[in-house]
Formats: sequence, C-alpha cells, structure tokens
Amino acid sequence: MDGDRPRRTPRMTHRISGGALSLPAVPRDLDPRLLRAFAAVAEELHFTRAAARLYTAQQALSRDIRRLERELGAELFVRTTRQVVLTPEAERLLPYVRRVLAAHDELDAARSSREKRPLLVDVGARVGTGYEVLRAARAEAPDIEFVARFHSGLTGAAAEILAGRLDVSFGRVAGLDPAVLARLGHLPVRFERMAVLLPASHPLAAREEVPLDALKGETLYAAAGNPSTAEWTDLATRLLAGRGIRLADPFPEIDGAEEFVRIVGRRGWSVLASTEFIEMPGMVLRPIVRPVPLSPVSLVWSRGLRHPGLRVLREVADRSSRQFGWLERSAGAWLPDEDARLMLPAC
Repeated sequence: MDGDRPRRTPRMTHRISGGALSLPAVPRDLDPRLLRAFAAVAEELHFTRAAARLYTAQQALSRDIRRLERELGAELFVRTTRQVVLTPEAERLLPYVRRVLAAHDELDAARSSREKRPLLVDVGARVGTGYEVLRAARAEAPDIEFVARFHSGLTGAAAEILAGRLDVSFGRVAGLDPAVLARLGHLPVRFERMAVLLPASHPLAAREEVPLDALKGETLYAAAGNPSTAEWTDLATRLLAGRGIRLADPFPEIDGAEEFVRIVGRRGWSVLASTEFIEMPGMVLRPIVRPVPLSPVSLVWSRGLRHPGLRVLREVADRSSRQFGWLERSAGAWLPDEDARLMLPAC
C-alpha cells in the first residue's frame, strides 16, 4: 500500500553549465537566520566557533540547524565528538545559500546608504581621538548628520555594530574576538600615550611623568569586570604583568564622571588611562614613561556599511593621522606584537 512506502523528500533540479544538480525543495518563506546559521557552521565546521561568530549561544545555534534540517527534509551535518562534516546535500545547497545571504547583505547595505539616515558614532567620551575625528568630520560635512554616542569600550560597541544598533566606533581592535573582528572594517588612526590618573595628594602626583616601575605596589583600576571594555583590561593586564603592580578587582561598570570620581576616591585607586582623558576633580593625569606604553586606536565599522558619513570619517581620520603624526612610535615605546601588526597597514 502507498501508506506503507517510505516518504521521499521532494526534489527540484537546477541546471548549471549543462549539468543537472538535484537539491531538496526549499520553502519559499525560509528564515534567513536559519540560512546564516547553516552557512556559519558549514564554513567553520565547528559549532562553538560558529556560535561565537553569530553572537549566539551554541544551544540556540543547534536548534536552528535542526529546524532547518526539518524544513528541508534533509540532514546537513554529520556530527561526531571529534569533527563536523557536511553531508552531500549540504555541499550542494551551500552555494545557493551564499547567494541568498549575499542578496540580503546587499539589501541591508542599500538601506544603510540612504543619505538622510543619521550615522551613529560611538566616541567613548567628549575628549580623545574619536571625538576629535568626529568634530572634524562634522565641520567638513555639515549636511551629514553624525549622532554621537558616549559608551566606553570597543568590545561592547562591536557587539552593538554587529547587531545593527550602532554604525561606527573607535578603540583597540587587537582585543576583539577574531571571529568578531573578521566581520568589521577597521582603519588604524592613532597611538595614544598611556597615563596614570592619581589622587592630587598622591606622592607621585608632584612628578610631570611617572616611570612605570614607580607604580610598584600600587593598585590600578583598569575597568576589570566591565565586559564592554574587555579590550582595555586585556591591554592593562599585558602591561602590568610581572611588575608588582596590582590590577583592581572586578567591579561593576561605573556610569558617569561624578560616580567615577566618588568610587575611585572611596577605594583609594589610581587609574590606568590615556593622556586623552576627561578632567577629574581632585585627581591629576600623568604620562607613564620608561617605557612609554601606547594605546592603539582604530576606526571601526561593519563591513557591510555604506554611508557617506563613513567615507568622511575615514578620510578625516587618515588625514589627521598623517598630518599630526598620530601613528608615529618613538624608540622604546611599549606595544604588544598583535597590536603592532594590526596597526601596521597605515603606519
């Protein structure tokens, strides 16, 4: 009887270069998110890396893959404890999925290119490299609406960019997850000198510059515990390693200058900062020397972004870097090798 026969997946045939390619019938209303999940796993051949690339939980990614397999009526991956392998059906489907996703990306880029849409730019604070570039861009292109955001930390800003809630930010790209950085465009802009923010009564506050070794025994706050600024905490950890300088324990994100001054003063912390820093009542900012540690700053955006404001920001940042020597490094300056490599193209 017909009811006893095993059901077969409907098939359709595409002809490519004179040959026939048989594929499962794809539902017309297939969720693009499921296709992105499939493409990520197919390219990474690793569920954990694919989940990180998509900014999602591995459990959620696995659910999406199972749902896609149900809708297609085909198994897409053979999973073992040691590897993930594409099935023949998945290998045949992958080129078509890439074309569909490319079309979606082009549509998103077209929507982003509308000149009337404001460009959302995170500059961290009302001082520093990002803010200087933004002010110059506004002066150069007064017809473009640049809307400033003031959130600290490139790690948090990168997540906002990939989620479509932010367009541009500034910061240290070497501190980002490689899977995240792969989806971002970045332009090296400046090496900011690192500094220490001290209570005005501190014995080292009388010096014009503070040797790094003079901070031995100090506790420095470097935003540990704030996931949005993980790239800065990582840079601080690298700088202070083996020097007898303690990094302050993780602490919840501090919001606003007034609260920052209150908490830092109450706990007796000194603060690792850059010379481009907001004024803090009762505290003094002193550059660090011997060595001179550098904080690398890049302009960062989503690779799919098309907006005239981005073009202006890139032009202004590149011109400023060359005009003011922002990417010059003095002999004896300190910079991690990975940072130096990622900042090299524009040097």
